[in-house]
Amino acid sequence: MRILGNGVDIVENKRIEKAIKNKNFVNKIFSSKEKDIAKNKRVNKTNYFAKRFAAKEAFLKAIGTGLSKGFKFNDITIINNSKGQPFIELEKKIQLFIKKKFKIKKYQIHLSISDEKKYSIAYVILNERLK
Repeated sequence: MRILGNGVDIVENKRIEKAIKNKNFVNKIFSSKEKDIAKNKRVNKTNYFAKRFAAKEAFLKAIGTGLSKGFKFNDITIINNSKGQPFIELEKKIQLFIKKKFKIKKYQIHLSISDEKKYSIAYVILNERLK
């Protein structure tokens, strides 16, 4: 297993609480899937969106590009599997970029997110998958 990149981001929840009052911010940053989950579940919306914002930032740091390659935040979706583990879904253009940039065929993204009252944090490791 070869580590290709890692990224971490921390965000103040109050900053996201203010930002999500603006529909343009929500639409620019979050995918339809993420917005639907927030709408349909009883979640702390501030922390829900803050963790996902931090995860997207951490992911972009892990691939080493930021938004400079024409990627948009809402091209990245942070969801949880049936056991609650968070994972990242990417639009095809980002998947292809990763394979081309790192000259690999397969990769894995490891994501950890957490929150407290004031802050949310995310950590991403991107590694080459051999099999």
